[in-house]
Amino acid sequence: MVDRSELGQRKSAVLHAVVEEYVRTGEPVGSETIAERSGLGVSSATIRNEMAALEELGFLQHPHTSAGRIPTDLGYRHYVDALPARGKLRDVQRRAIAAHFAEAILDLEEVLKGSVLLLSRLTQYAGLAVPPGASEEQLVRLEVIDMGPSLMVLAVGQHGRVDKQVLDRPEHWSLDAFHVTERKLRGLQGQTYSAAQAKLLELAASVGADEHDLLLMVADVLRLATRGARASHVVVGGVANLADEAQTWRRETLRRLFETFEREQEMLQVLQDVTTGDDLNVTIGAEHPTTGEWEASLVTAPFRAGEINLGTIGIVGPTRMDYLSAMASVRAVAERLSEAATELDQ
Repeated sequence: MVDRSELGQRKSAVLHAVVEEYVRTGEPVGSETIAERSGLGVSSATIRNEMAALEELGFLQHPHTSAGRIPTDLGYRHYVDALPARGKLRDVQRRAIAAHFAEAILDLEEVLKGSVLLLSRLTQYAGLAVPPGASEEQLVRLEVIDMGPSLMVLAVGQHGRVDKQVLDRPEHWSLDAFHVTERKLRGLQGQTYSAAQAKLLELAASVGADEHDLLLMVADVLRLATRGARASHVVVGGVANLADEAQTWRRETLRRLFETFEREQEMLQVLQDVTTGDDLNVTIGAEHPTTGEWEASLVTAPFRAGEINLGTIGIVGPTRMDYLSAMASVRAVAERLSEAATELDQ
């Protein structure tokens, strides 16, 4: 296979013109179309020869039912690698991002859910995110709130994570034990979720039944936060956008993609596999076994508080994707999320 850097200027220009035309129309691209639209200043015969060479090199493929050609995963990769590192947002995208992050920010996960939906609207693909895990996050607030017939346990992490659960009063209950428990919970602020849970179990072993039940109730809420459904999960939004792209995929391929959305741990593993380093990442088709099955691409970026990586946000869509717009949108939203998380951390 030819090295991408050795493809040559004219072949690269023809390839990029084919990618952009195919992304725009969804139809196989012929040499006459490129000659008319690309401004390359060469004849359709010359372009046809270059397209044939690109097909032989693996950058284009020739659908059986059409005289035109479409990009392969390798062709998209060449195109993406040549894009500017920081694409420009359209004005409407810039305004939408600014409006979203101008709202009050209290809970990072709620902001993250909104950001996933924002990305799906900006790109018309499905938005995805992996929120921060709780295990090593420090607690800035931990308390039990008396709500009459029930109690609410509230835990707030340093990066805006909020875990709350309303529970029936324990069988063993007294107001004195409640106040003692409140004081002990305040002493756990600054510890991680995991360390606080361990301390609560230790404390519960040495107190009376009423205080024991209250401490175990709080410990269980922290346990669920670090090991339950919220510990490692994927936030998904705008999946219906992919149904609108149904003509891009075979029915069986689209079914596999939707099934993976339902198997959260599988989707989580894919996102962990493709998110490497501290910058935006594009995974195209067969570059990962699962995205190869989907015939899809992922554009992801980490978001952080200061220098600490908290999670991942991005989009999934067909390989026939508007990569420049998708990359600019994901990068911009990830950067604004990082700013929000850093503010919450202070």
